[in-house]
Amino acid sequence: MIKIRRAYDPPRKEDGLRILVDRLWPRGLKKKEARIDEWLKELAPSDELRRWFSHDTEKWLEFRKRYFKELKDHERLIETILEKVKDQSVVLVYAAKEETCNNAVALKEYLEERA
Repeated sequence: MIKIRRAYDPPRKEDGLRILVDRLWPRGLKKKEARIDEWLKELAPSDELRRWFSHDTEKWLEFRKRYFKELKDHERLIETILEKVKDQSVVLVYAAKEETCNNAVALKEYLEERA
């Protein structure tokens, strides 16, 4: 099972493997409190795409399209996550304030389509 959770929300016992999927560490968050098991910066949108999107919900569909294209360059990491999901719950952790239109939401969709 793949879930998403905001980095600033307290970790839960049932989270399973917690993977940070942002390029930058969440501002003001201590590593011990975050309980991040893996940090896969490579799966975050490129700086160019992130800046272009700027969490503008009107750009969401185009962002997803461009982000999915970028993810095709990281098939090895995608396959690694999909293998881990077979044995345990995986939580994609993100820092954005926007909870419905962010890279973790798009990545979860991408992974579920591939599973």
